[in-house]
Amino acid sequence: MPLWQTSRFSIDLTRPNVMGIVNVTPDSFSDGGTYADTRAALRHCEQLVRDGADILDIGGESSRPGASPLPLEQELARVLPVVRDALSLGVPLSIDTCKPGVMQAVLDSGADIINDIWGLRQQGSVTVVSQHPNCGVCLMHMHGEPQTMQVLPMTGQSAPSTTDAAASVTVQVLQFLRQRTEALRAQGVMSTRIVWDMGIGFGKTVEQNFQLLAEQATLMQDGYPLLAGWSRKSSLGAVTGLAVEKRLISSVAAALMAVERGARIVRVHDVNDTVAALKIWNAVPKTKTSH
Repeated sequence: MPLWQTSRFSIDLTRPNVMGIVNVTPDSFSDGGTYADTRAALRHCEQLVRDGADILDIGGESSRPGASPLPLEQELARVLPVVRDALSLGVPLSIDTCKPGVMQAVLDSGADIINDIWGLRQQGSVTVVSQHPNCGVCLMHMHGEPQTMQVLPMTGQSAPSTTDAAASVTVQVLQFLRQRTEALRAQGVMSTRIVWDMGIGFGKTVEQNFQLLAEQATLMQDGYPLLAGWSRKSSLGAVTGLAVEKRLISSVAAALMAVERGARIVRVHDVNDTVAALKIWNAVPKTKTSH
């Protein structure tokens, strides 16, 4: 049975899991400021669990395009109180951070998963997670950095045998995730602790994001479970013409398509609606070619 091993939980991946987003930030692209204090963030955590979230993903630093880095102490002040209170909610806690100091503090406090948009490239990150022998890890591909990633998105020049940016993106993402996984495995991190995230919207064009969705099977060929994060992303707005607050239906549609193509975790803002849609998906008998 496919499992994602984390600090306190072995997460069953035979069915799709919903990861609810908790932004303890004043400036996230979708809900910045809504849950910026500890009490509001904890209430939101509780509501997401009632709505059916299997995992909570708590972040204290915005990674929206153009976002500026946050000092370590400020990120800790936002995240740690929420983590400590949310430990009692009975679901795995994922912490969205790229700072080794934050990783160390939240894991010491009992968090279950490190979800790093930088793919553990910051010095010391691999060491921190390797020294916590059961924590889960989500490795994400990001081209560039938040300040510049959508100003200078990926090109196809580094991909072999193709010059088409949209067609080459999957190859580049796969190569990156393999390299970061090798760095973790070399430090003794078991493969059952690792999940991959293709990084929708992180330094990629609209066409590249949808190419990744079309070619998810390529990213799953190494056997690592895939997390898909389409919720309210600008690519959905580019296709539909809808503002961020009106992207519920397109977000749920993208999540369902990601699951249909094999994603095991979907990271979403709208937990209740996504859970309802997945209940319909689960009710349909699966053929041998379905995931």
